[in-house]
Amino acid sequence: MSEPSNSTANSTRKTSVTEHTLSLPDRQIPYTASAGWLTLFDKDKPIADLFHVAYLVKEGAEDPANRPLTFVFNGGPGAASAYLHMGALGPKRILFGENGTLPKPPVRLGDNLESWLPFTDLVFIDPVGTGFSRASQGNGAADKASSSDAESKSDDKGAAKDSEASKEKEAEFWEVERDLKALGEFIQRFLSKHKRWLSPVFIAGESYGGFRVAKLARILQQEFGVGLSGAILISPALEFNLLLGLTDYDLTSWITLLPSYAASAAHHDRAQWAGQRGDMQAHLSAAEQFARRTYLSLLVLGDAMPLEERQAAYEQMAKLIGLPTDLVTQKAGRLGIEVFSRELLRDRQRIVGLYDASIVAIDPFPDRTNFEGTDPTLDGLDRLFTGAINSHLRDTLGVETDLVYNLLSYEVFKAWKFDMNGQLKQGFIGSIDDLRIGMTLNPYMQVYVTHGLFDLVTPYFASNHLADLMKLDPEVRPNLTLKHYEGGHMFYTWERSRKSWYAEMQAFYQKAIE
Repeated sequence: MSEPSNSTANSTRKTSVTEHTLSLPDRQIPYTASAGWLTLFDKDKPIADLFHVAYLVKEGAEDPANRPLTFVFNGGPGAASAYLHMGALGPKRILFGENGTLPKPPVRLGDNLESWLPFTDLVFIDPVGTGFSRASQGNGAADKASSSDAESKSDDKGAAKDSEASKEKEAEFWEVERDLKALGEFIQRFLSKHKRWLSPVFIAGESYGGFRVAKLARILQQEFGVGLSGAILISPALEFNLLLGLTDYDLTSWITLLPSYAASAAHHDRAQWAGQRGDMQAHLSAAEQFARRTYLSLLVLGDAMPLEERQAAYEQMAKLIGLPTDLVTQKAGRLGIEVFSRELLRDRQRIVGLYDASIVAIDPFPDRTNFEGTDPTLDGLDRLFTGAINSHLRDTLGVETDLVYNLLSYEVFKAWKFDMNGQLKQGFIGSIDDLRIGMTLNPYMQVYVTHGLFDLVTPYFASNHLADLMKLDPEVRPNLTLKHYEGGHMFYTWERSRKSWYAEMQAFYQKAIE
């Protein structure tokens, strides 16, 4: 690796460019890592500096324009790209346990043999307010404001004013349409700066990032003139009414969640297997059929369903999801994810994760009626990804900044405006229509949707259900692939799932560009 070289192109902050080699069992892949800020403008005035890391392969005499180029982001909203960057796609990754278990401190990094670099260049983008991305100051004031070395009280006051002004500017980006426009502007500017307009372009996003991908599948083509070869949606949140509608009067949310309960219960051997013990696919098929038929009737009819039929449905449901029949009956078949997390292994005083129900943690309050602990699969990951991304950026890639890397900003999350033109509220906003339009505008674009089977927050069956409702023309329906893996929201922390997904992605990219 060479020493980082710094330049100030397009930003008052410095860009670090370093040379590296990814060592794979069958070959060596030399690549350039460029870590820095790209400035967005409004009427020729700088408004935001988006931090990003670009990995560009230098293989022989291959024309860079012929290599696929993938723009990657996470979700939240309020999450930086570090999760996909350091967990799955980048040249270095966090070393988890074989089945995604959390290692003890300190975090350890290793070469990522399943990095996507062999088949695509990668650009990891941090939206405004996440990572090192900030509103523009024009003179580097944000960097100065973040430094603890203020020389006087007046300097402190000035820094506080700069920081407050910066937050106000950043908040303008914390809403659906402006966020999408910023990503579109970034992609346009990156393609121009690096002369990659003729490259096959892909976008990949996780969680709310999957929502972004579905929206951008239309917007990039309609508003920014960027044709896409492929779109990858990872544990996506596509229609918010399916995620936030767990009420007495909702139907679909419960239906799409139940198969994930069944998968999680089977993983912990708490379910009564629908087929041969260990046959997860047979168990899931039975759960999906139950959800769409018996469970749907139960939810629709409520007390209008004869008591005997209701009780039979409760008993069947209890066997599938591994909870006591009395509890399922008491809840009338409506068990929220916190209830499931608390009750599945309650006899062991253990809880399961919400984002990955295969992960088990000690229940900190076993004597209390309600679940009052934190989610081990979200809160437990902060120490890993914060340590990994800071070490990688500052030590390996040579980024020099006093800014704090915002891995997951709850300030952004809480301030996010989901309404579009004042017409929609968070519970009703969706992205499937945009994906449908994008697929018809460009009948060559390949789309890949993937989930972890044990994810209770963005359940896999929600995407299956939506795909069945998209009414895609027979010409474009083969362009949509759904494939799910063992694991949770970040299923790629499971070794065998990550390896299988890597092989699938190699084939996906080849199909998209052939």
